[in-house]
Amino acid sequence: MNWKSFLIGVGVGLASGYAARELLSLKTPVTPEKALANIKDAFKQEGPISGSWIHMKSEPYEKGHLKYQVYKGGISRFSGEEAEQFEFIADAETGTILDIFPLQ
Repeated sequence: MNWKSFLIGVGVGLASGYAARELLSLKTPVTPEKALANIKDAFKQEGPISGSWIHMKSEPYEKGHLKYQVYKGGISRFSGEEAEQFEFIADAETGTILDIFPLQ
């Protein structure tokens, strides 16, 4: 076996494996758990969280004539003695927060 051919084959295999991984990561939607983790990280900057939930199945959503597949969920926290609850809508493709609504 020729070492030069072997090393070229290894290099091509590594490069194609890396390219395939990058392409798959672009096409793979965010899991509901990851979307919820993004929301919780954003809320933790304001203070501790007392609870959270998320629907595990994405659903269609339209905002400003743009159509998305989204996850809906909620999060609660205490602001002093008072409990605050919020509903959120997160893009299922990127995990980006699209809307947050306070619940009363």
